[in-house]
Amino acid sequence: MAEPVLQAQALARHYRVSRGLLRGHAVVKALNGVSFELLSSRTLAVVGESGCGKSTLARQLTLIEPPTTGALRIDGADAAGADGATLARLRRRVQMVFQNPYASLNPRKTVAALLEEPLVINTSLAAAERRDRIAAMLERVGLRPEHARRYPHMFSGGQRQRIAIARAMMLDPGIVVADEPVSALDVSIQAQVLNLFMDLQESAGTAYVFISHNLAVVEHVAHDVLVMYLGAVVESGPKAQVLGGPRHPYTQALLSAVPSIRRADRRRRIPILGELPSPLDPPGGCTFHTRCALVQSRCRVEPPALREVDGRQVACHRAEET
Repeated sequence: MAEPVLQAQALARHYRVSRGLLRGHAVVKALNGVSFELLSSRTLAVVGESGCGKSTLARQLTLIEPPTTGALRIDGADAAGADGATLARLRRRVQMVFQNPYASLNPRKTVAALLEEPLVINTSLAAAERRDRIAAMLERVGLRPEHARRYPHMFSGGQRQRIAIARAMMLDPGIVVADEPVSALDVSIQAQVLNLFMDLQESAGTAYVFISHNLAVVEHVAHDVLVMYLGAVVESGPKAQVLGGPRHPYTQALLSAVPSIRRADRRRRIPILGELPSPLDPPGGCTFHTRCALVQSRCRVEPPALREVDGRQVACHRAEET
């Protein structure tokens, strides 16, 4: 079996925040014990509502922030405790595509300069070789050679996101973390960008961590799905199991909210009760119990452990019943 290109084990990120002059400090567990593995040419989709820890996870995986506890391995190397030289090497292997193509590109630089920058910093290629690499990458993402001389404001949102994807792929990374990469685009353009991601994966063997709250998008691109709630994993496994027959009430509620124009594909709507609890003061027991329609007394006092149920990992005391 192939070795994973990315391994996270009990990954956690905690922040110490002030609660006011008289109330001291509190600890926000933005990420709390997340574990998974990712293979080449595979896409792991990370889903959940705002505040669940998706973007914090992205910062950990792209080595922007160190984890508070836990282990992170990239190509078998320990990234959590790496020295400066190792971190520099590993950062070349993990690139990121951001949500907003209007904010992620420097408006003062041409497309050629934007794509050349990672090559100048990270390689010893000659100028002519860099120009050839840029021209080839523009062709791969569906843009023309003359686009290299233009500035970001001269492009549409979909074209800008293609440029951002090209920039992320310039160093031939093994892993790309895409944080809501199509949510700022028109629906008519989203499918084109998603298909571009899939074409590049097929040709380069890149592994993706695809962060999204849109389960219709996830169903299109993912091989595996990881569902998060308040910084922790509540369900994870192959897409067919997690989306085809979810076992956690939170996953079921998320899927029931996905609209469909086909009557046969419509699900009975499962409401999520109340508001998302504050991460400063999360509920005891199962953190989802304050909003769960299946809550029992056990759920309020005993945190459920992730365990194998019907081909996936799920953290719910009543997973077999659902």
